[in-house]
Amino acid sequence: MPSAAPATPAAAASTPDGPTFAATGLAPALLAALTAQGIDRPFPIQTATLPDALAGRDVLGRGRTGSGKTLAFGLALLHRTAGRRARAGRPLALVLVPTRELAQQVTAALHPYARAVGLRTATVVGGLSLNRQAETLRAGAEVLVATPGRLHDLIDRGDARLDQVEVTVLDEADQMADMGFLPQVTKLLEQVAPDGQRLLFSATLDGGVDRLVRRFLTDPVAHSVDPGTATVTAMAHHVLHVEAADKPATLARIAARDGRTILFIGTKHRADRVARQLLTKGVRAAALHGGKSQPQRTRILEQFRNGQVTALVATDVAARGIHVDGLDLVVNVDPPTEAKDYLHRGGRTARAGESGTVVTLVLPEQRRDVSRLMTAAGIRPHPVRDETGLARVTGAREPSGVPVTIATPPAPASTASASAPGDGGGRRRAPGRSRRPRRPRAS
Repeated sequence: MPSAAPATPAAAASTPDGPTFAATGLAPALLAALTAQGIDRPFPIQTATLPDALAGRDVLGRGRTGSGKTLAFGLALLHRTAGRRARAGRPLALVLVPTRELAQQVTAALHPYARAVGLRTATVVGGLSLNRQAETLRAGAEVLVATPGRLHDLIDRGDARLDQVEVTVLDEADQMADMGFLPQVTKLLEQVAPDGQRLLFSATLDGGVDRLVRRFLTDPVAHSVDPGTATVTAMAHHVLHVEAADKPATLARIAARDGRTILFIGTKHRADRVARQLLTKGVRAAALHGGKSQPQRTRILEQFRNGQVTALVATDVAARGIHVDGLDLVVNVDPPTEAKDYLHRGGRTARAGESGTVVTLVLPEQRRDVSRLMTAAGIRPHPVRDETGLARVTGAREPSGVPVTIATPPAPASTASASAPGDGGGRRRAPGRSRRPRRPRAS
C-alpha cells in the first residue's frame, strides 16, 4: 500500500460549527489548498469516508449526486499517493468513471490539490486523439482518470499498465453498470495491484455493482449519506400538465428566463431540433448529446458555463458528470422512464448545498407513467396550475422573437489531459475514441 503523506496533527473532532478537514488528518499541503479554494468545512460524505479512506481501508460510499463524493475520494487518493513518482505508462492511482464529461470534471476538481502535493494527473476518454493520450501516459502521471473503454485501448496498445496502481476509485459505479461497462471494469480491476485499496462510490448497489463489491473490496467500511434514491431536500419538484399543441410555446417561455437552464430531451435528433427552434425565437440555446464530437461537447459546455449559451438542450449524456455552478433550474421536457434517471437529471441543480428547481412537462397520455415515476423516486411534486404559477416557479417570460446565433470558438487542442506541478494551467488535454465496435464506450 502507498504510504500516507505527512498528516497534520488532528484537531478536535468538531467545532461549534461542525467537523473540520483538519480533524481528518489530511496532509498540511492539502489543507492549505482547501483553504485557498475557499473550502473550510467538509460535506457529510467527506466527513464520513475520509478517516477510513486515509487509513487505507476499502470504502463503499453511497450518496446522492452533488453530495461531494469527488473530494471525498480525491483527497484520500492524493494524500495516500503524495511523495511517490510514477514510471512511464504506469500510474499509481486510478479513477474510473462512466462518461467523458465526468472524467474531465473529476480531473478539474482534483487539479489544484494534486499540484499542492506534487502529483501529475492525466485524463483518458473517448473522442479525441488516442496517440496523444499515449504520449501523455509515457511522459508519466501518478493519477489517471479514465473511462473504461479508452483505458482498455491504451492497455491493449501497450501504452499503459495498471500493476503499480495501489489506490483505485470507481465513481458512479451504478451508471457504469447501466452503460454496460462492468465486464470492462472487472478486467481492469483484475490488473491493479491485488493488495491495493479500493474506493467505490455509487448511488445504488443494483445492476451488478454488488458483485463488484463482493469480489474486489476487502472488508469494506460502508458509509451512506442520503442513501439510495433520496431526494435533495434543497430541490423543489414541480409538474406542469400541458397539451401537445401548447408545449413548444411553454418550453420557449421557460428557456427565455434569466439565468441558465438545462432542458432534458429524449433523443439527440429532438434535442437538435428544439435547440434550433429556440434559437429562432431569440433564446441562446445549444444541444448536447452523444452524437457530437468531444471537442464540440467541450466547447458547448464551456459556452454554457460562461453564459454564451443559457439553455442547454441535453439528452441523458448530461445527466451525470456535469457540474455548473449556480444552475438553479432543470426542465424535463421529455420525462425520463426510470426514477433514478429523474434523480440524476435533477442532480444537475441543488448541488453542494445550493437550492434548485426541477420542472417536468407532462402530456395527457404521460400522466399515469409520470405519477408512477414520482412515487418510485419518493417525490411528491407540486403542480403548476397556470402561467402565473409557471412564471413564479421558473421565471418564464416571452422570448424576444429575434433569431440569435451562437458563435463557435476555436476548437481546443485535441490532446490528453496532463497537468504537472507548476505548469500554471491545469489545462485538460482530453483524449480520443477507439473505433473498435464491439466494446461499449463512455458516451
